[in-house]
Amino acid sequence: MSDDFRPRFRNPFRHYPPVTDRTVTTQADEAVPPPLRVTAAYAWRLLVIAGAIALFIWLVMLLKALVIPLMVGILVTALVWPALQLMLRARFPRWLAIATTLVGTIGIVTGLLWLVVWQVRAQLDDVRQRTAVAIEDLKDFLLESPLHLTEGDIDQYLAQAQTLLAEQQEWLLSTARAVTGTAAEVLTGALLALFILICLLADGNGIWKWTLRLVPRAARPAADAAARNGWDTVINYARTQMLVAAIDAVGIGAGAALLGVPMAIPVAVLVFLGSFVPIVGAVVTGAIAVFLALVYNGPWIALAMLAVVLFVQQLEGHILQPILMGSAVKVHPLAVVLVVAGGAMIAGIPGALFAVPLAAFINVAAVTISTGAWRTGEEPAADLIWSMVPRERARRNR
Repeated sequence: MSDDFRPRFRNPFRHYPPVTDRTVTTQADEAVPPPLRVTAAYAWRLLVIAGAIALFIWLVMLLKALVIPLMVGILVTALVWPALQLMLRARFPRWLAIATTLVGTIGIVTGLLWLVVWQVRAQLDDVRQRTAVAIEDLKDFLLESPLHLTEGDIDQYLAQAQTLLAEQQEWLLSTARAVTGTAAEVLTGALLALFILICLLADGNGIWKWTLRLVPRAARPAADAAARNGWDTVINYARTQMLVAAIDAVGIGAGAALLGVPMAIPVAVLVFLGSFVPIVGAVVTGAIAVFLALVYNGPWIALAMLAVVLFVQQLEGHILQPILMGSAVKVHPLAVVLVVAGGAMIAGIPGALFAVPLAAFINVAAVTISTGAWRTGEEPAADLIWSMVPRERARRNR
C-alpha cells in the first residue's frame, strides 16, 4: 500500500510530553534549592562510603585471628625482604636464602626475648627492694614537707594509687586478651604468621599474580603498578623504622647504663620493640626507664634519665622522622598521628602497629592511580593531598 492511501491516525496524546522518570525527577529537583541538592548528593555518597568502611572494619575484627597473623607476616616479610634480595643477587640458592633469612630472624627475636627475661629475672628482686625503700623515702619526704600531710593521708593516697594501677593493669590485660585471645590462640597466630612469612618469601610474586587475576582485565595494569609501588613503600617503612628504633634503643639504653639505672639492656630492647608503634611506643618505654631511675637511683637521676629520653625523642621527632621516615613513607606527620590514634581506638596495639604502613600503602597506591604514574612508570613523589593541590596555589600558600 502506498503512502497516499495509508490511513492516517491522530494521536490524542501528541500535545503532551511523555511522562518519564527523568521528567518527574527534573521537576522535583527544580523545587529543591541547588545547595540542598548538592549537600544531599554528597551526604548519601558519604554514607555509602562510611557504611562500606564500617563493614570492612567489622569483618576485620571478626576475622582478627586471621588478619593479625597475616599483617604480621606481611610486615616481617617487608622487614627481611632486602636481606633476601641481597642474598639472591649474591647467587645464593633460593632455598638457602629463605632458610638463612628465617633462621636469622627467629634467632634474633629469640635472642632479644631471652636477654630481656634473663636480665629481668636477675635484677627483679633488687628492684622490688629498691621500690619499697623509695616508697618509704617518699612518705618521709611528704611528712616533713610544707604540705602538712599525716601518715593516714599518705597511706590513703598510696592505696588510691595502687588501686588505680591495678585497674589500669586489669584494663591492659583485658585489652590484650580481647586482641590476642588465649595462649593457644597466640601460639596458633604465631605459627600462622610464620607459615605466611615462608609462603611470601618462597612465592610472593606468584601469589600476587594469582591475586591480580581477581581484578578486571582492564584495571590490572593500574592495580599492579599501584600495589608494587605500595609494597616498595612498606619495605622502605620497615627498613627505616628499624633504623630509627635502633637509634632510639642505643640512645636510651646507653643513657640508662651511664646513669647506673638497672635493667639498661631490657629497657633498650623494649625501646627497640616499642618504637615500631609510632608515638605511643616511645612514650611508654621511655616512661619505664624514668620509673626505674626514680625508684632505684632517686629523683635527680630520674630527672637526668627523663632528659635523656626527651632528647632522644626530640631527635627522632625533629630529625630522624622528617628526614628518614618522611621520604620513605610519604605521609604527612598529621596523618601519621591521626591514623595511629584511629588504629589504636579500633584495634588497640595491633591497630596502632599496622596503621602507618597500611596508610602509607593506600596513600602511594592512590597517588599512583590518580596521577597516572602507572602509565609512565614514574615513582610517586608526594602524598595524595599535596599532589592534588595545583602548583600555583601551593606556591602562594607557602
